[in-house]
Amino acid sequence: MNDKDRLEFLKDLAKAIAGEFGSDCEVVVHDLESDDMEHSIVAIENGHVTNRRVGDGPSHVVLEALKKPEELRDHIGYLTKTDDGKILKSTTVFVRNAKQKIVAIFAVNFNITSMMIGLDAVRSIVGSDGEEQTETITNNVNDLLEDLIEEAIRMTGKPVALMSKSDKVRAVNFLNDAGALLITKSSEKICSSLDISKYALYSYLDQKTESAG
Repeated sequence: MNDKDRLEFLKDLAKAIAGEFGSDCEVVVHDLESDDMEHSIVAIENGHVTNRRVGDGPSHVVLEALKKPEELRDHIGYLTKTDDGKILKSTTVFVRNAKQKIVAIFAVNFNITSMMIGLDAVRSIVGSDGEEQTETITNNVNDLLEDLIEEAIRMTGKPVALMSKSDKVRAVNFLNDAGALLITKSSEKICSSLDISKYALYSYLDQKTESAG
């Protein structure tokens, strides 16, 4: 199956799944062979679930697929959340060609917010908190970059003003590993957020390489 036929099949499959499970079920197709990775969504059904549409940008999983594809495995039934507070049960499938290269991502996001409200009521009675970490689904590359930077800062456990050089080295390398530097003009935003120069940004990356031996 060539790339064009594969994408058309995925688009048809997205319509079928969304039609079967109704308006709370969003299905998304990302094209990783596109020349414009900042607008990777080529098909989306029930986009109101995450407030996205065709032409919107990549999510965390897209950057992961671009940065370290050899480490990726399909991710089934994990929790995510939207900027407006919806809780979703999500599945991500990495679509490979005959050479095992990841060429597309097929994702299902089912809005379970109302179910979680009922579950919380039950937990309040039985005394179980049942907390599970969720990933935020972003709408565009700017939101994605902001989210990654916030995560990098949280990881250090300190506000930027109190970070040491080693804290900033950790933050920069976390962002690099997460694929943040693949986003166009991300270095300017990262430098501004971490209060470092561009020279420092790239020297921190070099320090990780050197320390790895």
